[in-house]
Amino acid sequence: MYKKAGRQAWEAAIPIYNAIILMKIINRPKWWVILLFIPIVNLIMFPVVWVETLRSFGKNTTLDTALGVLTLGLYIYYINYTQDVKYIENRSLHPKNKTADTVSSLLFAVVVATIVHTYVMQPFTIPTGSLEKTLLVGDFLFVSKNHYGARTPMTTVAMPMVHDTIPGLKTKSYLNRPQLPYFRFPGFEPIEKNDIVVFNWPVDTIPNATESNFKPIDKKTNYVKRCVGTPGDNLSFIDGDAYINGKKLILSDRARVQYSYRVTTVNGSMLDPNYLTKELKIYPDDIGFNQNDNSYFFISLTDENAAILKKNPAVESVTKLIAKAEEHPDPRIFPYTKKWNQDNFGPIYIPQAGKTVKLDKESLPFYRTIIKEYEKNDLKVEGDKIIINGQVADSYTFKQDYYYMVGDNRHNSLDSRYWGFVPADHIVGKPVFIWMSLDPYTPWSKAIDKIRWERLFTTVGGSGEPVSYFSIFVLLMAGYFIANFFIRRKKKKLDRY
Repeated sequence: MYKKAGRQAWEAAIPIYNAIILMKIINRPKWWVILLFIPIVNLIMFPVVWVETLRSFGKNTTLDTALGVLTLGLYIYYINYTQDVKYIENRSLHPKNKTADTVSSLLFAVVVATIVHTYVMQPFTIPTGSLEKTLLVGDFLFVSKNHYGARTPMTTVAMPMVHDTIPGLKTKSYLNRPQLPYFRFPGFEPIEKNDIVVFNWPVDTIPNATESNFKPIDKKTNYVKRCVGTPGDNLSFIDGDAYINGKKLILSDRARVQYSYRVTTVNGSMLDPNYLTKELKIYPDDIGFNQNDNSYFFISLTDENAAILKKNPAVESVTKLIAKAEEHPDPRIFPYTKKWNQDNFGPIYIPQAGKTVKLDKESLPFYRTIIKEYEKNDLKVEGDKIIINGQVADSYTFKQDYYYMVGDNRHNSLDSRYWGFVPADHIVGKPVFIWMSLDPYTPWSKAIDKIRWERLFTTVGGSGEPVSYFSIFVLLMAGYFIANFFIRRKKKKLDRY
């Protein structure tokens, strides 16, 4: 077919170069070749190129198109070796009907959206209250892939623009194989303490996972937490506060850290629900009431709101519920071998690429998952011996950086305190702004009130009170539509002449 298009036969045999020549044959731009090497995007582009190739040799019917796609391009080989086809050098590239035009436009939109979604900016929603008051349930975020460096997809066969499940079907949207090795483009900045980070939940997999249902890294559930520890830090928690190398971590002024509180009232009186929801922004799901002693239990309350409650004449006492060191050990706290709890634990060394730690029975629980799962070594323990890749080891050198991620809602967050470190290859991106925010406690019948207008187009980072740029966005969109209206109007006038 190359020869019939006026090319040399050897040009079809050289990788990449043959694709460039093929773009010339089908009269498409050379930069399409790049799209053939972008994971996920290439799943769309290969069928397009198969169909374009068939049409360049006169195979334009619906049956030809269907056979080209359904046979994964092998129909082209059948045409090549069994049919006497003629190359159409200057064929029209314009769609022949409205349906073809719509399909072409949709394919182009999906390709562009997939590239943006994968390498530039991705939309997320906040489903849980682990960062409540800082990021709210119902916030819709745009997450930058470039701040920490865009990660190329490791899962090569997957449905575009969905994560791990096909919407509505509740089946996985990808194939486990083949997998590409981890690669990340250079970022604008490193992950720093206090950054809010989106990452793949490291321990996310199906119970009793096998090769067929084990989740690849880039298909694990997306989590969003605050980074409180970076590679090389020694981290401790003392009475609910994070300490780095013995010094208390100073959080950004936008952080709204919360804890559980017990509140008693004068003579067991009830607190006004409107006062709690409207003035303190505390919702019914965050409050429990103990009828035995007529006390309230607040699941998540900021220290500022606790101070306001203390001033209420109906309130008798406000007590922060901090689990004291070693008095209330929690076996769920990583590494599961210490008498630690969510408010008091440590110190923990956060692994750094290239650094070496001593290995023994005391330290191995901290690094077992890293050695075996994240860095893919064969790990065995025989008596007092630790054997890595068949060799007795008393130390280990880390291959990548790790981070410690914790929610601002300290007593209502599943985070690194419960499952350990976040590997660098699990980092997804950095939330940059909130484009929409819906109050889950307000029904859609009150749509105007359901939208949190003050949060629209506010930045996630920075200092001071969040500022909404929604009005600027509206003005820009209005300007775009007005300009587009006059451009189209002018074009119609020119077409008449």
